[in-house]
Amino acid sequence: MPEGDSLWQQASLLHGFLAGKPLTGSDFRVPRFATLDLRGWRTLEVRARGKHLLHRLGAPAGTAREGLTIHSHLKMEGQWQLYRPGERWHRPGHTARCVLTVAEGSAVGFSLGVLEVVRTREEDAVVGHLGPDLLGEDWDPATAEANLRSDPARPLGLALLDQRIMAGVGNIYRNELCFLAGLHPAAPVAAPGAPPARLDAAGVVREAHRLLDLNRDNPRRQTTPPAPPGRPAAGGRWPEFFVYGRARQPCLRCRTPIRQESLGEENSGKERVVYFCTRCQPIP
Repeated sequence: MPEGDSLWQQASLLHGFLAGKPLTGSDFRVPRFATLDLRGWRTLEVRARGKHLLHRLGAPAGTAREGLTIHSHLKMEGQWQLYRPGERWHRPGHTARCVLTVAEGSAVGFSLGVLEVVRTREEDAVVGHLGPDLLGEDWDPATAEANLRSDPARPLGLALLDQRIMAGVGNIYRNELCFLAGLHPAAPVAAPGAPPARLDAAGVVREAHRLLDLNRDNPRRQTTPPAPPGRPAAGGRWPEFFVYGRARQPCLRCRTPIRQESLGEENSGKERVVYFCTRCQPIP
């Protein structure tokens, strides 16, 4: 699933392509909005809110209609792509859910998990539940820290994926943050014992913001520092992540093989893969 930095990049591309331009066509390929025609509406801005995209529109000149927002969520497979007039799409046409056309080309949303149109003044109905946005202008680390501490018994690896705590962390970052905190993903937020067994909530929040901000302009995400002298990686390439996607490979700190398991809310039936070092992140 795309994470907060990916959405920030998508919003920036869409904003640069569409902002200030009137739509010459719109095609919503979902039943609820199939008849909606937004020709003449002008893009005011496109912004990311955590893992959500908000495409704000102003009504055509001379009309008194209030602003609208196209709200989309990419889920696991979604993506917005930009095309010049007549350019062949890179994804199958049947996966397109929204096509917004301007004189310079089209923005096409493929396999969008959520697509809806709401009044801009009612955006809170779709994103108001989110915690502070890690890449937003309203980022508030104190609130994010308080949110993280609010359920002490909850496993850290589950709390970090809860967008109500802070918006933008996905599975890659939650695995990396658990490693950097020195805690197993299943360890409770308020793990008993002396540091480093106890969670530094402020530190985790600070590190989450640092990592997403570091990667928001990078097409290739990386959480690890540059390779230290004398430590060439297998295959000649230093890993981009400490633990994510590195099952059975050596930990970059202690050389213990990285382990892969799954973690989910009890009785939810929804589990996501977690990666961890059994030495650096002892199993609780």
